Amino acid sequence: MTTELTIGRLADEAGVNVETIRYYQRRGLMAEPAKPMGGHRRYDSVAIKRVRFIKRAQVLGFTLEEVGSLLDLDEACACVETRELAAHKLQVIEDKLADLKAMRKALTALLRQCETGATQGNCPIIHALAAD
Repeated sequence: MTTELTIGRLADEAGVNVETIRYYQRRGLMAEPAKPMGGHRRYDSVAIKRVRFIKRAQVLGFTLEEVGSLLDLDEACACVETRELAAHKLQVIEDKLADLKAMRKALTALLRQCETGATQGNCPIIHALAAD
């Protein structure tokens, strides 16, 4: 693998598109290399690892702001703070799962009402959504 990559090659190697790289740069997650006179910006192979790190963190549910914090914590070798951030993210996910389960339960009950004809006239789903 070459150590001097164009933005297109960096994007290909990292599995993203060029605009993603530019967006990460605008957000301050990646440095934008200097552009030589009459040439193209060149990225080193470390940039591939950084882009992949950002994408993996996003898959785990971290926002780009949180990814920036993770990158800062990595540079500071702050494992305790990183663990706290990950634990907080896990709690947010657990809360969302609980909310989704409650939503599933409510929709299942409404669908059963529709299937059994438990209500006369008004649609139970519309009625439940319109209720005060």
